Amino acid sequence: MGAPPPADVVTPTPTPTPTSADPAAGDPVDHDLARLAHELGVSTSYWDQSGQQRYTAAATVRSILAALGVDASGPGQVTAALADLTDQPWRRTLPPVVVVRSGRIASVAVHVPHGSGVSVRVQLEDGGIRHDVVQVDRWVEPRVMDGRLVGEATFAVPGDLPLGWHRLHAELDGGDAASCALVVTPARLEEPPDSTRWGFMTQLYSLRSRRSWGIGDLGDLADLASWSGRELGAGFVLVNPLQAASPVPPMAPSPYLPVTRRFVNPMYLRVEAIPEYAYLDADDRAAVDGLAAPLQAASRSTDLLDRDASWVAKHDALQRVFAVPMSVGRRTSFTAYVEEQGVGLRDYATWAALVEEYGIKRADWPSGLSDPRSSAVAAERQRLLPTVEFHCWLQWQLDEQLGTAQRAARGAGMTAGIVHDLAVGGHPDGADAWALADVLAADVSVGAPPDMYNQQGQDWSQPPWRPDALAEAAYLPYRDMLRTILRNAGGLRIDHVLGLFRLWWVPRGKPAWQGTYVSYDHEALLGILCLEAQRAGAVIVGEDLGTVEPWVRDVLADRGILGTSILWFERWDSGEPKTPDHWRQLCMGSVTVHDLPPTAGYLQLEHVRIRAELGVLTRPLAEEQTAAAAEVADWLEVLRRERLIEADGTPAVGDVVTALHQLLSRAPCRLLGVGLPDAVGEIRTQNQPGTDQEYPNWRIPLCDAQGAAVLLDDLPGVPLLRRLVDVLRT
Repeated sequence: MGAPPPADVVTPTPTPTPTSADPAAGDPVDHDLARLAHELGVSTSYWDQSGQQRYTAAATVRSILAALGVDASGPGQVTAALADLTDQPWRRTLPPVVVVRSGRIASVAVHVPHGSGVSVRVQLEDGGIRHDVVQVDRWVEPRVMDGRLVGEATFAVPGDLPLGWHRLHAELDGGDAASCALVVTPARLEEPPDSTRWGFMTQLYSLRSRRSWGIGDLGDLADLASWSGRELGAGFVLVNPLQAASPVPPMAPSPYLPVTRRFVNPMYLRVEAIPEYAYLDADDRAAVDGLAAPLQAASRSTDLLDRDASWVAKHDALQRVFAVPMSVGRRTSFTAYVEEQGVGLRDYATWAALVEEYGIKRADWPSGLSDPRSSAVAAERQRLLPTVEFHCWLQWQLDEQLGTAQRAARGAGMTAGIVHDLAVGGHPDGADAWALADVLAADVSVGAPPDMYNQQGQDWSQPPWRPDALAEAAYLPYRDMLRTILRNAGGLRIDHVLGLFRLWWVPRGKPAWQGTYVSYDHEALLGILCLEAQRAGAVIVGEDLGTVEPWVRDVLADRGILGTSILWFERWDSGEPKTPDHWRQLCMGSVTVHDLPPTAGYLQLEHVRIRAELGVLTRPLAEEQTAAAAEVADWLEVLRRERLIEADGTPAVGDVVTALHQLLSRAPCRLLGVGLPDAVGEIRTQNQPGTDQEYPNWRIPLCDAQGAAVLLDDLPGVPLLRRLVDVLRT
């Protein structure tokens, strides 16, 4: 069996006690340091995949606290930090943000000079005012803060406020006032309708057509959605993360390491679909067509995908199209889009212009450009204004073509349409790491603890949100990211959804196993996710694979967020296969996932072959083959019991692929995903976890069982695809 995603055992944070570090980890955490860590959501121990409790070294805890802006370098500093944490709420009238569920009365503590009167009201986002925020009869002992006596008054926010981003205002008798964001979120998302039942899952870059420039694009996405919705009755198309990579070569192949999680990769643009393309003069038209021809020919090739070649050509072509004067109406629409996306778009476009000028490594940039709000950056933005505007224009074109794809999907009868994917984090030298540095943690990266497949743990190099800074920013960077993605989406898959609960932080310069977990306010993050999804009419799918405690899945289900079930991983504690009729209802089910070979490859033990060739097996090859074959045999036996394949003989691979999807169709899951590689008989995996250059991750074009390229134009004539669709529709 192929390595599953990293295991995550999530437990509520216990009251801290002094701990002993693992012998290899270093010094133990004392009581006061444990208290400080607990207050800030930093774990001093965790349960590993084998069920053993592991303790975190004090050095790791101090490094993580430093990344949170807290000095814990010695006993005195720890004592001072604990006192400061206790005092912080009393030094401000209102908290930075209040996130509540609709239908629940929420209590808010308001701190005022002792004896001073205070009134609280809600200003709704539509401009209305609610005065029915009443004080609760609750006595709290006043405290001396900075030489003055401060009291605490508790107010009840009514539970019938409309959903939205409101403001909570507090006015004191002396005339002073304070306000904060008040976010009212849905109690629960509505479940997707039955008509959304199944859809294709595709890595868009690998799905090419005769019109593609060597890489699948948004025109192809629109065509896939329109065809599969109208002709096959599909309810959605799930795509890989489409967020931007570096604007200069080399472009990172992994869609899960974008430079921004908000804006889109212009590599996916269909150049010929941009209205101004029609108005190119003869020379520019010939030049663009000349750039396209060799790449369109390459789309028929079985060679590995070459993003850099496609992007270099498209960049040239897009600059020529950008130079075409826009009509008055088009210019007005562009201006409106830029104004709507605001500072976030300006920062991304400025970063892209700086990268074109100086390269992606910020260490190579001139001094003074590390702060996007600096005068040096403002001067560079003005100097590079045409390039900045070009990158804003690219995002506008992407927004239009994504909108076209979603409209095509809905017009074809899809109830969801395009379901996007959100990566865990972004590139450490990317646009988000630069523009959002005030809400991202410095000197740490996201990863995973050791498990049986990665005994040293994993470091994904991505800087994480700082939970404290994100709350101070009223979660606006998180909201803006979600809004931009969801504006042209019918759904969103959250990769590693446990990242909304906690993430494994690795201090810079340390091995991954010397990290620890940091907790997030999942109630706030899930609530805002649900609010933005409900407003967009989108379904949310959380990738919750691995070892996850039931309470986490209960929380997700309580909010109407679907989980994820993969057939190969669905087994009872005894090890027996869990037939789909016993799977969860609130989930998206599929036979396989992009980190494993397509089903045909899995049946032929492709995952074992690859790992053996790469030298990453954790046991002898013969043992691995025997174990993998036994796991496949378990499922073949299920298929025989269910009379989906013949009881005797060796069934053809295509017949087993079809039977497994017929078995999947019996699951109660609200959504069923069919990997497009499964539908054409592909064998090769898109990504081999734990590798970088050793395997051509994310560069495999869509091919059939014989290794011949399969284009989007060919899909209507693929017999296996029709067979899979037939069993899913019955």
